[in-house]
Amino acid sequence: MDMKKRITLELRNRSPAEIAELVVDNSRSADGEVEGLTDEFTELEFLSMVNVGLSSLAKLPSLPKLRKLELSDNNLSGSLETLSEKCPNLTYLNLSGNKIKELSNVEALQNLKSLQSLDLFNCEITSLEDYRESVFELLPQVTYLDGFDQEDNEAPDSEADDEDEDGEDGAGPTGDYDEEDDEEEDEDGSEGGEVGLSFQVNRGDQEDDEDEDDYAEEEEEEDQAGVQGQKRKRDVDDEGEDDDDDEDD
Repeated sequence: MDMKKRITLELRNRSPAEIAELVVDNSRSADGEVEGLTDEFTELEFLSMVNVGLSSLAKLPSLPKLRKLELSDNNLSGSLETLSEKCPNLTYLNLSGNKIKELSNVEALQNLKSLQSLDLFNCEITSLEDYRESVFELLPQVTYLDGFDQEDNEAPDSEADDEDEDGEDGAGPTGDYDEEDDEEEDEDGSEGGEVGLSFQVNRGDQEDDEDEDDYAEEEEEEDQAGVQGQKRKRDVDDEGEDDDDDEDD
């Protein structure tokens, strides 16, 4: 999609004067020039044109309120003087991944008096000897170069901080929920353990009772067998006595 059409879509039936942020990353610019942007974007504070094929900023309109400008992964090698003319209040400028090779290419940024953060990462200029010292000397208003100051302290990232806070807030309830689930599972498990134990005890008592019943039945059967044996013996003896009586007769 070409840049002009992309900007029209991003407007969403709003007027350019209502737009504070505009992102047209990965669209295509004709002849490497800025298209679709006009002086009507008077309230624009953030503009991102990453990987759109820009080789010149000559057609960049006047954007007096622009604070942050993303131009990474393009083909820019010069014409940066346009920035101080059209965007005098820039505080953040990302030129990483462009064709900036010499200090003279960034010298034009000296007129950006409010510039605090400059990113030249992945540009050939970074391979120069004493690159960082030279850029800080050339642009004394710049505090952070490629994300670090002269003492190698990292630039604060408010967006990352916000994400961390959101992550912590989001993780809190999730963690509490997991703990509650664990507690419930532990309670259920312990109750299940008690039930299982009592069941085993009761089952053991039941088995003991059954053993006693079986033993009692066996004794009873033995007693009955003994009684029957005695009775049978007595009957035999009685018959013997009867026979003796008959013989006497």
